[in-house]
Amino acid sequence: MGGTGPRVLDVTAPMNCTPLAWSAKLHFVNESANTTSVRKQTTGHRITVCAQHLTDVHGFDGFTMDELAEAAGVSRRTLFNYFPGKLDAVLGPGPELSDEVLDTFRAGGPQGDLLEDIKVLIARMVEVKEFDRAEAEVTRRIFQTNPRLLMAVHERFHAVSDLFTEAILDREGRAFGKPRARILITVLACLFDVALDDVLADTTGARELSDAYFEALDVVRDLLSN
Repeated sequence: MGGTGPRVLDVTAPMNCTPLAWSAKLHFVNESANTTSVRKQTTGHRITVCAQHLTDVHGFDGFTMDELAEAAGVSRRTLFNYFPGKLDAVLGPGPELSDEVLDTFRAGGPQGDLLEDIKVLIARMVEVKEFDRAEAEVTRRIFQTNPRLLMAVHERFHAVSDLFTEAILDREGRAFGKPRARILITVLACLFDVALDDVLADTTGARELSDAYFEALDVVRDLLSN
């Protein structure tokens, strides 16, 4: 009996997901970072980039974890060591801050001004690797067109929002008010979308995401102070 044979999924074109290609694009600012930690960040990021690319090309349900492992150049075992499932791989690791950084913020540091110190926290979260325009465009596209992914992003945001809300209340005192803290976090999150629009609209490719974000934050601060 004839047949079409096993499905062959194109897991490479048009993006190159090999370790060499992606490690060349990553820039870690902490030169004293532990080598194992850096390697984990590089591999995890590569897996997520490949997962998002496959989602963009084939749809979320259009590829398997085995095909993702092949695209990312890792074994199936390594893939599951990083991510328990496909959804987690597409979303990537959430923002991470060390206990030391959070403790400094809760204690009123490092500068003693709430918004300025929030900028320090945000800088710590976005400094791990340089912004990649193509990655950002793919990420935005798949989240906008896939309700399941969008819902997962919202769930993750609520978890991060709860963490930051409690940190603000620990710092400013309960009298600051939980609703005020949550509104502040929500506004700050929305500014990322504004900054991303700004960066993607820059045809020169020279616009940095962190710069665009902090400029947007300064605009909001000026507006609220008037």
